[in-house]
Amino acid sequence: MGKVLMVQGTGSHAGKSLLTMALCRIFSREGLRVAPFKAQNMSLNSFVTPDGCEFSRAQAVQADAARVIPRVEMNPILLKPQDRRCSQVVAMGKPLCVTSAREYCALTPQLWPLVARSLDTLRESNDIVVMEGAGSPAEINLREHEIVNMRVARYAKAPVILVGDIDRGGVFASLLGTVALLEPEERALIRTFVINKFRGDPSLLDSGLEELKQRTGVSTAGVLPYFTDVSLPEEDSVGLENSPTVQPEPEAVLEVAVIRLPRIANFDDFDPLRREPGVRLRYVDSPGRMGSPDLVVIPGSKATVADLEWMRQRGLDRSVSAHRRDGRAVAGLCGGYQMLGQYILDPGRVESDRPRTEGLGLLPVKTVFESRKATCQVKADIVSGHGLMAGSQGNSVTGYEIHMGRTFGTGSAPFRIRERSGNPADDPEGSLDSEGLTLGTYLHGLFHNHDFRRRLLLHLAAGKNIALPEGAVLDMEREYDRLADLVNRHLDMEAIHRIAGLKP
Repeated sequence: MGKVLMVQGTGSHAGKSLLTMALCRIFSREGLRVAPFKAQNMSLNSFVTPDGCEFSRAQAVQADAARVIPRVEMNPILLKPQDRRCSQVVAMGKPLCVTSAREYCALTPQLWPLVARSLDTLRESNDIVVMEGAGSPAEINLREHEIVNMRVARYAKAPVILVGDIDRGGVFASLLGTVALLEPEERALIRTFVINKFRGDPSLLDSGLEELKQRTGVSTAGVLPYFTDVSLPEEDSVGLENSPTVQPEPEAVLEVAVIRLPRIANFDDFDPLRREPGVRLRYVDSPGRMGSPDLVVIPGSKATVADLEWMRQRGLDRSVSAHRRDGRAVAGLCGGYQMLGQYILDPGRVESDRPRTEGLGLLPVKTVFESRKATCQVKADIVSGHGLMAGSQGNSVTGYEIHMGRTFGTGSAPFRIRERSGNPADDPEGSLDSEGLTLGTYLHGLFHNHDFRRRLLLHLAAGKNIALPEGAVLDMEREYDRLADLVNRHLDMEAIHRIAGLKP
């Protein structure tokens, strides 16, 4: 069985995913077979494995950093919030049920064997599994039912790195309080601390780290600086609030506005736009913040009808329609594509209690919700060459589909799918209006296709008679290595290897 090392945090967004990603790359560079693992993730950013299973996008990125093919065992349980009270439970890559938090607690005994079996499977085929916790292990009201933090650590007898976020303040209290609230058996598994997101001279922390060690018996492996110069996707929407644009605002020649839906899903679709030279990406949640962007995008949503009603309540539906009437571009991805159509039918009450909902009417299509969920990786040809697709006809793109329902109508389909999860296909996909300025598609990851993205942006720039700066292809291998180098510089990796039972 492979060795295990677990990364837990004092709270959400402390840096668990980032450190797990870095360790996966570090161990991979040492020639080890390494896999990430997170027993349960709550996120609306999901991905599809090559065999058509849905799991968290964060673990897919960590698998990429580890240079391994993503598999559903890396995240056996995914919770996708639908509203403040309910989430869809995706177990081993397939929808299981929709449940409240209280009902989910009663479900965990049924889910635990999937967690244990998945971890065992990964350990059998890897030298080390880097496990990630969720939230905080010190949520004492949830201890009886949790299956992602200390229960996993106890099961695997895993040494734990506890990460604290100093940027939010109170990091010493958070680390000390977390340890104090653990059971003695759990406390013994905490082997080192990591301070994350520090701005300034780390020597200022020395006295605090020494007292922390005296009080807990646990030393600190190092202090990671606050950084923004490594391009990595955010795991959840908390990160959207502070996502910087790559270019300073005065250098931007194009502006893209993404509607900040309450249940926004797969917002990592827009990371490549954020990194493009000359492009300013903004998330907007009211008409007053819309401004005059060159492209408005309605993203994916876990609750299409509810988020469409939210747009109407705020007047964003009118803003999007007015933007399009002014001759500017609009795109909708997945749930956003469904919103752009004439109407949405839900006869089986799959998503909401409304049998029919009027869409924005910007595309001549309609959507019918179905209980079956489409999850597949796809390859498609671009078969349209006007408007936003100018210069792209004949090229191919890759992406993935995650949606419930079918969308069909009389509009021109800009894509033709040639392969789904490795199987040949020949299906029209998406819709493009007659002017080529309203695009709808189910293809998540579309903007990650460099050639397509650049040609679309060049078309927008040409419409304004401006030049778009050259854009470099983002090299994720380089970004993973930069992250690994940063962690190597600032953490005592010899101590972490020793804790994990590995030779440095």
